Amino acid sequence: MKTRFTELFGVKHPIVQGGMQWVGRAELVSAVANAGALGFITALTQPTPEDLTKEIQRCRQMTDKPFGVNLTILPALKPPPYAEYRQAIIESGIRIVETAGFKPKEHVDHFKQHGIKVIHKCTSVRHALSAEKMGVDAISIDGFECAGHPGEDDIPGLILIPCAADKIKVPMIASGGFGDARGLVAALALGAEGINMGTRFMCTVESPIHHNIKQQMVANDERSTELIFRTLHNTARVARNPVSQEVVAIEKKGGAKIEDVAHLVSGQRGKVVYEAGDPDHGIWSVGMVQGLINDIPTCSELVDRIMGEADELIRARLTRMTAA
Repeated sequence: MKTRFTELFGVKHPIVQGGMQWVGRAELVSAVANAGALGFITALTQPTPEDLTKEIQRCRQMTDKPFGVNLTILPALKPPPYAEYRQAIIESGIRIVETAGFKPKEHVDHFKQHGIKVIHKCTSVRHALSAEKMGVDAISIDGFECAGHPGEDDIPGLILIPCAADKIKVPMIASGGFGDARGLVAALALGAEGINMGTRFMCTVESPIHHNIKQQMVANDERSTELIFRTLHNTARVARNPVSQEVVAIEKKGGAKIEDVAHLVSGQRGKVVYEAGDPDHGIWSVGMVQGLINDIPTCSELVDRIMGEADELIRARLTRMTAA
């Protein structure tokens, strides 16, 4: 299946595994690449830029297929050394970068100067248009269903994707709620050139998180998420557990500040969830697509299944409907 996206980025299938904190490591990214999709190492999962360089090298030892690096820029009291991470990406010879977050222009400009193709993640049409003007090569448009940060507009993919497709000229992949062939075919019909899957790739054999968390995702349904930080205008979709429910309860009281929930939402607690396998230890990102996850395949099995079933949907079911 060829789309503008596969041709531009040199991958076999129009499927992407985007950046995921604590999850986007070499073993997953290389498995995604070897399956013919496009995977991204998450830069800020690595403690230092030097560690990122080593992780890129480790990934190259596992695959000779294209892969990229995600650099997410978020406002913080003590921001990471973004410029140093950016330089590590450039010096490592990475040719594809996924950017996300706050005011990426400085990073996009620098990457483009070095011939690196940039995909920018957006949660609204207006942000996508802004990124297009910056010169990005592709857009990842994230609907309200997605894990992590869905933005503040609450627009689901069924509306957001075609709205963006009507205005965006560069290739666009759809993100948020995708996990099977039906989603891929729907995204293509809505105007996207492929799909981005985060949660679905978390629940694979090669995903570097504890098996208990994968089993929890299989057990969960589409209602098993919470939206936190709504009152702080920094909405995040995370797994429903006692910790996220406590955060929501504090916010509902009104006037909550980040200091009131900081002890609950610590990133280190979320890291322990993935490492120790206790789904109730802290906050961890996961999407509504849990409701479509029923197994823990290898990345190759997952990608092959999606592409095979998508072909069957297009050639058999939809063609038959048209013929009738």
